[in-house]
Amino acid sequence: MGTAKRERQKAGHKARLNVERTLDRRDQRRRRLFTIVGAAVILVAIAGLFTVLSDNSSTSTTAATTTTSLSPTTTDASQSLPSAAGKPCVDLNDTLPAGAPDVTMPVGTVPDSLVVKDLVTGTGTPVVKGDSVTVNYIGVSCSTGKIFDSSWAAGKSVTFPLNQVITGWSQGLVGMQPGGRRLLIIPPDLGYGSTGQGNIAPDESLIFVVDLISASVGATPGTAAN
Repeated sequence: MGTAKRERQKAGHKARLNVERTLDRRDQRRRRLFTIVGAAVILVAIAGLFTVLSDNSSTSTTAATTTTSLSPTTTDASQSLPSAAGKPCVDLNDTLPAGAPDVTMPVGTVPDSLVVKDLVTGTGTPVVKGDSVTVNYIGVSCSTGKIFDSSWAAGKSVTFPLNQVITGWSQGLVGMQPGGRRLLIIPPDLGYGSTGQGNIAPDESLIFVVDLISASVGATPGTAAN
């Protein structure tokens, strides 16, 4: 009888051990599952944060592009772009944005003074010095034929006070009437001179075609029109 009792005790003890081991393995599987799920949630959250930051950075860059090429504040481009001094003007060497007009380049010797040519004559009150203008425009570097800025590419017209843009614009748009289209050939000293800006080389002559939508007094500087 003593031996039978011991055998029953051993069997009971073994059964309890098996149950405990089974429960322990189940707990381990649950912990591993929770760890995997938690890590996946963290990775998804991090990926989402990077996406948001990337989108915001891209939006900020795009929004800033429209006003860069017209601001008289210069940024040194001489370290990355060779000077355009002495280089002839070449034909357009780029793809026009949707809706943008053709740009006729003054191929050959670059004019050394501001050239203003009305391609379409508008109607109404002419622009005077100090006005703010709402325009669509496209700008091309003379020595490369490359487009460096365009409101048509951005999909919005832009408003600029003429006292806060490059001299070639503040002089070249005076007398223009709403609904008109004007060609401007701007020599370096009326653009960005020997410093350049962004992707505009030092000593670069600039070609603009500008459509004047409206002119007013005291408009907010550098705003995109709807």
